[in-house]
Amino acid sequence: MKILILNGPNLNLLGKREPEIYGSVSFEAYLPKIRECFPQHKLSYFQSNHEGILIDKLQEADGQYDAVVINPGAYAHTSIALADCIRAINIPVVEVHISDISKREPYRRHSFTAEACVQCISGMGLKGYVKAIEVLQKN
Repeated sequence: MKILILNGPNLNLLGKREPEIYGSVSFEAYLPKIRECFPQHKLSYFQSNHEGILIDKLQEADGQYDAVVINPGAYAHTSIALADCIRAINIPVVEVHISDISKREPYRRHSFTAEACVQCISGMGLKGYVKAIEVLQKN
C-alpha cells in the first residue's frame, strides 16, 4: 500500500510543545519506527500549518495513494472544509490524535473530521499512527 501520513497545525512542534500532553519525541524522530513496522508499505509524510494546503494534499492523494492517516490537529474541531474533503475523496482515511481528545477541554472533544473518516484513534501517543496503519491494512 501507498499511504500518506498527513499532519496538521503545530505538529511540527512535537517534542517541544507541551511534552506532558504530546510527549518529548518529534514526529520526524518517530517516523523511522513507523516505517520499520511496515516495510511492505510505501509511507510518505507531509505536515502543514495551513488548512488549504492540507485540503490540497488530500485531494492530490486521491488516486495517488491507497489511504491516508491524518492528524488534523486543532482543525479536527473546527474544519468542515477538511471533513468535506475527506468525504469527497475515494480512499480510506483514518484520523489520529496523540492525546485522548475525549478527556481534553470541552471544545476539543468533538471532531468534525473524524465523522468523515473510517476510524479515529485517540490517546495512544505516537503509537496511534501505527494503529491507524493496522486499521487501514484490514480495511
